[in-house]
Amino acid sequence: MKIATYNVNGINGRLPVLLRWLDLAKPDIVCLQELKAPQDRFPGKAIRDAGYDAVWHGQSRWNGVALLSRVGAIHETRRGLPGDPDDMQSRYIEAAVNGMLVACLYLPNGNPRPSAKFDFKLRWFQRLETHLASLIELAAPVVIAGDFNVMPTDQDVYAPERWREDALFAPEVKHAYHRLLDQGWTDAIRDLHPHDTIYTFWKYWRGAFERNAGLRIDHLLLNPQAAAQLTRAEVDTRPRGWEKTSDHAPVWINLAEAPGERGSDKPGI
Repeated sequence: MKIATYNVNGINGRLPVLLRWLDLAKPDIVCLQELKAPQDRFPGKAIRDAGYDAVWHGQSRWNGVALLSRVGAIHETRRGLPGDPDDMQSRYIEAAVNGMLVACLYLPNGNPRPSAKFDFKLRWFQRLETHLASLIELAAPVVIAGDFNVMPTDQDVYAPERWREDALFAPEVKHAYHRLLDQGWTDAIRDLHPHDTIYTFWKYWRGAFERNAGLRIDHLLLNPQAAAQLTRAEVDTRPRGWEKTSDHAPVWINLAEAPGERGSDKPGI
């Protein structure tokens, strides 16, 4: 089972890139963020024509998350995080798909710091921590995927000294991320690549992608049941080099059909 997360940075403007990547990589389940499209402007027909079922939580101009599946029906279980009835931002969607629970999130950026936006980011992270505590011990595999807008360690950012004051690298934000790991969630990329330099985002300017001056802010967190089935975790950098592309690259994992088969499956990308 190949599960991917991809911040598309505008689904309608980048639709040719997304469709090209879906055809090339053939992920089974996909979490999309930053749709930047209202609910009625999601390109559902194009996604269905590509072979995927979809549910989405749109928002005009900003935010927006979606789940795609080509391996069975998507049974939506939650739209939006609990804990703040006044939060109308489209940043979280969760569904049961093919025997597992998959959540797609787009965590607030939080800049500038300090500001009301940064305070909102911390409150959103706290709500996420509370909700994920209720999912960690489910008997089924659970995958939490998306743009977390956090670099967990110095290893996850090019030139970390330049980012010390940024909301994506603030101590409070890194601590919040590590509190999720302390619940028992596994960071899939770091689990299989503990010492590698791996980025998922590169700014458009100053040749950041060509210089590999990037950030690792897109993550897939797995509960123990899903972690036991993890065989691969990679970043597909190919779309980042295409024209009119997102500033993020897709991140994907492969889960074996049954627990205890780690390392037994070696699919290509």
